Amino acid sequence: MALSPARKAIIALILANIFWGAGGPIFKLSLQNIPLMTLAFWRFILAVPFLLILARMENKPVRIEKKDRPVVFLYAVFGITVNIIFFFLGIRLTNSMNTAVIMSGSPVITYLLAYIFLHEAFVPRKLSGMLIGMAGMLTIIFEPLISNQSTGSMLGNVLLVIAALGAIIQTIIGRRILPRYNTFAFTAACFLIGAATFLPLMLYEYATTPGLYLSLDWRGYIGILYGTFFSGICGYGLFDWGLARIKASDASVFAFLEPVAATVLGVFLVSERITHGFVFGAILIFIGIMLAEGRIRFHPTAIIVNHQTSKSRRNLL
Repeated sequence: MALSPARKAIIALILANIFWGAGGPIFKLSLQNIPLMTLAFWRFILAVPFLLILARMENKPVRIEKKDRPVVFLYAVFGITVNIIFFFLGIRLTNSMNTAVIMSGSPVITYLLAYIFLHEAFVPRKLSGMLIGMAGMLTIIFEPLISNQSTGSMLGNVLLVIAALGAIIQTIIGRRILPRYNTFAFTAACFLIGAATFLPLMLYEYATTPGLYLSLDWRGYIGILYGTFFSGICGYGLFDWGLARIKASDASVFAFLEPVAATVLGVFLVSERITHGFVFGAILIFIGIMLAEGRIRFHPTAIIVNHQTSKSRRNLL
């Protein structure tokens, strides 16, 4: 059963967000053993050779045009450097399951920016759904102020919001140039830029932490391996591939899938507790995604159901 490029893009975005959602608890566990910048540097630099191998399989230009290089640099700085630094700082201070929930609240901002800068169509129902999702995100963020049950940190939650803003700006910046380039070569270039920004800070950690690499155990290594292959190569590669084929506002909606993976692993991997505020906020977020999807042309529940209809339409043309 052949799938259209748009439906393949949806599958790619679903997988990318599941990999990123699972990364929260895994990285929280890993950061108990490995310094932040060291983990950030190795997870990106190790992925570059594999991405370049995959780039040979895609029939698109590998070399970045000179006029697009400043855009690629900003894409990498916001989507990798800013996003990862604040993500790792936040995850050390709050529940790992909060990371995915807070990041999933970013689509409403993405939608507004995409409407302003990319001139994507204004859809009231999608916006109303995303506003409900944002209300859920704010419930999670401010829970430490109103509940003694939360084990999360207000500062950690705010740092995660900054990380989300980095990813939002990345999405807006990359939407116009991604379709012109080889997905994996583009991602490799961004990873190189990101790794270069982490390198000085990684060297500082090495210089100030005697026996750093001798002290690594399975927690540190699993963070590097997961960050390299699943959250890195698969997550960013699939996201960039999908973003090049559908609207930025539609692509951002699938961030709502991250809390599912994050919550499951957060409970079983790092023994986190699910609080009442978290549940209420998560319910609002999922209500928001259901409302938003009602007006999204290519949403996941329609992939299989609409396939035969689409096929019949093609046969009539």
